[in-house]
Amino acid sequence: MRIHAFLSESPLFAIRQASRRFEDLTARLLSADQVGFLEGLVLATLFFEAPTPVKPSQLAATFETTRGNVSHCISSLEAKGYLQRKIDPADARGYELTLKPLGKRCAVRAIEVFDRMQRDFEREIGKPALSEMLTTLRRLESAASGTSGPLEAAGGKVRR
Repeated sequence: MRIHAFLSESPLFAIRQASRRFEDLTARLLSADQVGFLEGLVLATLFFEAPTPVKPSQLAATFETTRGNVSHCISSLEAKGYLQRKIDPADARGYELTLKPLGKRCAVRAIEVFDRMQRDFEREIGKPALSEMLTTLRRLESAASGTSGPLEAAGGKVRR
């Protein structure tokens, strides 16, 4: 297809493609516990934050996702017996999340998967190259969000 030339040079397409592959990889690596990428991140977060309870709104803000995504994730993890919700004693409209024993074991396995992936990336690409790539990705993200100034949406068109 003619679009291949554009796609081969498109950071948007490359990032989207890499993101899908990373999610597929983590899903395979976490499949024994039947958790996906976001679920693994939630479990790891609850593990590292313990004994401090975590609120769903904190997760949504930290992972830059919607409260709906977090709510769906929490419901799934709760159904699997990995975490529990408790009414927030300071605000009965909200709730706090804590890991159950089964969730702690799953969180440790998720953390091991994430650590192993990081080590594999560092071995394959090298720490300096990964650091540079993260800097570049953050610059692209900043440009796309309009906070760095190089791209500006105007009238449905992008100006340079």
